[in-house]
Amino acid sequence: MILVDQTIVSVATPAIMDGLGADVNEVVWVTSAYLLAFAVPVLITGRLGDRVGPKNVYLVGLTVFTLASLWCGLTTTIDQLIIARVVQGLGASMMTPQTMAVITRLFPANQRGKAMSLWGATAGVAVLVGPILGGVLVDGLGWEWIFLINVPVGVVGFVLAWRLVPKLPTHVHRFDLLGVALSAIGMFLLVFGIQEGEEYDWGTITGPISVWSLIATGLVVIGLFIAWQAVNKNEPLLPLALFRDRNFSLANVAITTVGFAVTSLGFPLMLYAQAVRGLSPTESALLLVPMAVISGVLAPFVGRLTDRVHPRYVAGVGLLALPISLAWLSMAMEPNAPIWHLLLPIAGLGVANGFMWAPLGSTATRNLPMHQAGAGAGVYNATRQIGAVLGSASIAALMQARLTAELPAAGGGAGASEAGVSKLPEFLHDGFSQAMADSLLLPAGVIVIGLVAVLCFARPKNLG
Repeated sequence: MILVDQTIVSVATPAIMDGLGADVNEVVWVTSAYLLAFAVPVLITGRLGDRVGPKNVYLVGLTVFTLASLWCGLTTTIDQLIIARVVQGLGASMMTPQTMAVITRLFPANQRGKAMSLWGATAGVAVLVGPILGGVLVDGLGWEWIFLINVPVGVVGFVLAWRLVPKLPTHVHRFDLLGVALSAIGMFLLVFGIQEGEEYDWGTITGPISVWSLIATGLVVIGLFIAWQAVNKNEPLLPLALFRDRNFSLANVAITTVGFAVTSLGFPLMLYAQAVRGLSPTESALLLVPMAVISGVLAPFVGRLTDRVHPRYVAGVGLLALPISLAWLSMAMEPNAPIWHLLLPIAGLGVANGFMWAPLGSTATRNLPMHQAGAGAGVYNATRQIGAVLGSASIAALMQARLTAELPAAGGGAGASEAGVSKLPEFLHDGFSQAMADSLLLPAGVIVIGLVAVLCFARPKNLG
């Protein structure tokens, strides 16, 4: 449900802009606020699952997420929607670490790859179901229903989890509230500075406060957070000792870049499809079918490989296919390009998705002691979400910058925002297409860092 919700929003972005009178930067905050609220507490919610039981925390998080989804569907302004998405992100942060922790604690290391492949296949299903469902809902009922659909799903999920998820032994943990505060403040300042930079022309926001001062302060606060984690003698929010394991550290670097790329690529693609190509939300979503199908078909095969083959080679295929496919897609995004020119690189994204998730997840958790399963899962998911929120903020800033460069007469795409992207004048199609195509090169470049990280993986223990 969490993954579907993330993919649904990218398809509904133009409809939300039209329905609530929002511009590109405001509508991206709908995603950024959610991801920020998801990423910051996920470190402590993983630990909370260890202390009171992953099943209990999961059920509370599912309740919060479901009620917040109802709130999102009932909002009437962009500001209300952003606030509701923050609460939804808090619910998601309680749920996500528990899934990996349960897998890590139930399955022995030499069978974890198969379990992780099913966990990863869920992402592939979400990539297919989310956009298509989102397109159908937006076309038929309105953008509000991309959130309201979570309510019945959440109720069913609660009943199933209550009956079927086992209760696991708990461990005593302390909670690092100062660490939570420092990480929250640092991440907010950094993300706000990056995403709002273009809005303020990378200059002064108010009085002595500038975009660059916010970014710099955010980095300093994050530095203080890391320093505090190093000296905290009780139980730090971020157990730095986990990073002594080489593969855990490298997997976290890689999943950060994957989160960045996967989150950011949807915005320019969906805006191009609907604003330039005139596709409906459903038709735009159908562009992603090759990616979802290929990813789902590959997932069981990759899961078996993950338990037997060095993860350097398995994950390396995925993280090599991703930047190649993004660069290819960028070159194909022209106003009158045949649809099949787009579908081929999108199929390449399916190969990338199929080979990334299982080997990264299993490699990160393979050597973790059982009593740190929740903490390790929390760190892994936090780094993925940090990558996602930085990707969301960065792609918003880059899209605005490229629109300003390519559409100077329209005030950086302001004309598109005011008229609604579905009514983008034809004379703006060339510039808009180029701006969106250029934006895709950002996630392509970032994912190369992840590729270098997985190529440095050491051979894991207990590899078949």
